[in-house]
Amino acid sequence: MGSGDKLEYDKNVGAVIVGFDRHINYYKIQYAQLCINKNEGCHFIATNTDSVSPITDAQEWAGGGSMVGAIKGCTGKEPTVVGKPSPLIIDYLCDRLNLQRDRICMVGDRLDTDILFGTDNGLKTVLVLSGVTSEEKLFSKENTIIPDFYADSINDFFIDGSLGFTAT
Repeated sequence: MGSGDKLEYDKNVGAVIVGFDRHINYYKIQYAQLCINKNEGCHFIATNTDSVSPITDAQEWAGGGSMVGAIKGCTGKEPTVVGKPSPLIIDYLCDRLNLQRDRICMVGDRLDTDILFGTDNGLKTVLVLSGVTSEEKLFSKENTIIPDFYADSINDFFIDGSLGFTAT
């Protein structure tokens, strides 16, 4: 980059959707920033705000939330989050399919998205400890998100025909 260099961008972009991207780079961040800040009415939408994701079994990797954070940082704007824990999905499903929230159970491995989605939206919740959240984290003093039940894994639902999960 030198004096006078600038990035051309599509002035007709009406929404920038940010999610997990294995190939995020400075060009994409700048392009998103220009569209959001320069295009009148351009929406900033986030698919999720997961801080980390278990991309491999060897370690956790920076999640979609880190990409969203980069765009928030350079635009100064908050996104509309359409994934968990946003109520948009459950509101749509309940309205469209005439579902009753008190008959729905959210099962997931993340406290800050899956279980928060359930508790914030009036659903029963089951945390499975086979993914992101450990039993140590679940019962830590810092944790404020409590599921209704927890299990070692989804397989516990199918052991000898009985439920293998525990109330918290």
